[in-house]
Amino acid sequence: MLHPATAHFAVVLPVVASVFGLIYLYTRSEGMSKLSTRVLLFATLAMIAAWYTGSQAGPEIYDYLSADGQHELLEHKELGLYLAISMSVITLLKLLGCKMKIFALEALAVVLLLGATGATLLQGKHGGEIVYEYGMPFKAYLMQDTLIEAANDASESEDTEEQVEILTDAINEIIDLEEE
Repeated sequence: MLHPATAHFAVVLPVVASVFGLIYLYTRSEGMSKLSTRVLLFATLAMIAAWYTGSQAGPEIYDYLSADGQHELLEHKELGLYLAISMSVITLLKLLGCKMKIFALEALAVVLLLGATGATLLQGKHGGEIVYEYGMPFKAYLMQDTLIEAANDASESEDTEEQVEILTDAINEIIDLEEE
């Protein structure tokens, strides 16, 4: 799944863009205006990528979640869409303000970005809850898959020692998974 990787960028880059935006508001330098706009553009692309990869990953895990987990996942998806749209609008405002050198428009974009960054941090919290509070079925599925694969591999072998080694390796994989 690509979603965990893209989601981390989607959380960090708006924070970085917000910091650069605040620095721009303080300094009002053209260079900082351009830098903060570019970082915001990358943050928006990361947000869109996180929403897209999440939309691809969601259906794969939906059936393994409890009813509460499924509800949380649907809310997570919806907020992700709203964040992708709002970041796109904020970026357009910032781009226009930067290009046309309208400080008030850029300032509005930075203020809106601060709100979107807060919502992004909340979104990250919800994503963590899906994984750590409702994610046990994923581990159960991986454990089951590991055991089935080991049983199939062991049944193909006629050597008892090899069968024991295959099953022991599977048990060790499950123990490692549980420790994670």
